[in-house]
Amino acid sequence: MKLDLLIKNGVVYDGGKTPPFSADIGISGGKITFVGEFPGEDPDLTINARGLAVSPGFIDTHAHSDFTLVADPRAEGKVCQGITTEINGNCGMSAAPLSGMTRERREGDLVELGIRERWTTLKEYFILLESRGIGLNIAVLAGHGNIRGSVMGYGDGPPSGREMLDMSGLLKEATDQGAIGLSTGLIYPPGVYSDTGELVELSKILKEKGLIYTSHMRSEGDGLLEAVGEVIEIGRKTGVKVHISHIKTAGEVNWYKAGRVCAMLEEARLSGTALTCDRYPYIASSTDLDAILPPWVYAGGSEEEMKRLKDNATRANIVKELTGQVLSGEYWKRVTISSVVSKANKWMEGKTLADISGKIGLDETDLLFRLLVGENLRVGAIFRSMSEDNLRKFLSLPFCMIGSDSSARCFDGPTMTGKPHPRTFGTFPRFFGRYVREERLMELSEAVYRATMLPALTFGLAGRGRVAEGMWADVTVFDPEKVLDAASFDEPFRRPEGIRYVLVNGVPALWDGTVTGKLAGRVLRFRDRNK
Repeated sequence: MKLDLLIKNGVVYDGGKTPPFSADIGISGGKITFVGEFPGEDPDLTINARGLAVSPGFIDTHAHSDFTLVADPRAEGKVCQGITTEINGNCGMSAAPLSGMTRERREGDLVELGIRERWTTLKEYFILLESRGIGLNIAVLAGHGNIRGSVMGYGDGPPSGREMLDMSGLLKEATDQGAIGLSTGLIYPPGVYSDTGELVELSKILKEKGLIYTSHMRSEGDGLLEAVGEVIEIGRKTGVKVHISHIKTAGEVNWYKAGRVCAMLEEARLSGTALTCDRYPYIASSTDLDAILPPWVYAGGSEEEMKRLKDNATRANIVKELTGQVLSGEYWKRVTISSVVSKANKWMEGKTLADISGKIGLDETDLLFRLLVGENLRVGAIFRSMSEDNLRKFLSLPFCMIGSDSSARCFDGPTMTGKPHPRTFGTFPRFFGRYVREERLMELSEAVYRATMLPALTFGLAGRGRVAEGMWADVTVFDPEKVLDAASFDEPFRRPEGIRYVLVNGVPALWDGTVTGKLAGRVLRFRDRNK
């Protein structure tokens, strides 16, 4: 038997929650062709995995690499974690469709990353990625925000009959071109202006094709229970698979709700709703700084938002509405600036709003407005608002997967900017090192299942997520006794420990801990995902 690559002497965790077993793994033509005791001569490319775990490549169920993979396709920060496949297009924001006001809104992202190419459809986007190569596999959800913004702009209110037809048409086009489902971001414009009826109508299209509905819910804090109820209602009314993104209880006053949320999810599953969720293993979140603001501030798009933030009377109304919700003295100590655009404010990256306020002698709310206006809304932030105990509760759910909620970045080049959340470089090693090995939340075979086979089944990635003959050779070889994250909030661009080898479609992406730079990833379209 002629092999391209052999992994020998490893302990195989095959992705299926079965007990680990010792075996050699033979790879040829990008696929696993042999699992057992290899009788032949070792090929030139051989990995001696003695003392190491051999598992399917990890699947990041919640990524935001839609544009960073165009700017730099190497995806070093993900490959170093053992990730071989990402689910992109999350939180209602995808690479396509990209027209109308959605295109205007995302132009700043493209410019900031130095991306010269432009596209409108998912088909065009996929062709662009494939022509240049990518470092890992990707599957893409169609963003509801993209669809609504392309048809209706960023105004509030329900769609007309004609607009609903146009939105449905864009979703059908995206799924015809390979989207694996629909994502919503219901705290962000324009998704925040949609109602449940609109989402039900779009989800009926997903049901026809066996695709998935994922949601960054309307609330992860004060309205958490109602938001969970909405996701369950969409699943119940349409029969579509539903998935809750980065499930959490935000804000100490809401921490007590975790038990009730878990019970709601279990009850929904028992009643027949196909429901899953994902979570990153940190108690700080990250998004745009203006997510603090009331939804009405966003209405009409960026220009209208800027006008409101520059108007003193409107500012006073914003502060009045926020007081008691977020604007406590302690709150500002838990909000850290992760990225700005201007050179003048780069010194603020990595500092809390309380620290910055004290340094420049400006009230925190005035600082908030000044920053957003001065940076033309392009400010990223990290919010420390969650409970460690609740994190353990959610990770322990048998249907909870791992999602980094981050983009693929590299250790140099256009994506090495700011001070991003350390989950960008540490999510999977932290999960396996801290929560599986050290805290023993679950057996290693269960953890591998949650990071590989369960996501493949949930998102319809046939041929992935399992070490078995005939499967694509996405493989991660790691040291279960040493795997751990090294990235921190102060130093996010740090490589994790314990991930030794990563194969993407049989090609070495990480070899003995060193990134190879090979671009062997594939676009996993819905229509050809079985290939």
